[in-house]
Amino acid sequence: MDLLVSTRRAPRHVVVEVRGELDMDTTPQLRAELQRLVDAGDREVVVDLGGVPFMDSSALGDIVLTFTALRDVGGRLSLAAVQRQVATVLKITSLDSVIDIYDTAEAAEADVPPAESARG
Repeated sequence: MDLLVSTRRAPRHVVVEVRGELDMDTTPQLRAELQRLVDAGDREVVVDLGGVPFMDSSALGDIVLTFTALRDVGGRLSLAAVQRQVATVLKITSLDSVIDIYDTAEAAEADVPPAESARG
């Protein structure tokens, strides 16, 4: 299955919509997009995983790296619309207690702080 990654900009954040399985073959595509956003100065990133039925450890590693990179510059990574199997992996690894996870991308977007506080 091919991976589709699209990015949508909003005034205070960026939403990365992912469709397909995230495994060691497809994760580099997501990694490149997330790194591009961090390098470009984006600080509020929502990753919509509603179209991701499976995620392996390589994808988890890249999510943790992005979470850390954003946190280190006063930003935030949020996950949205996580499907059951992916939610189980996040729970087993305790990432669900570290990274903000929302039922929908809209809920994650609504929780993005105002621009003044996002800059820390």
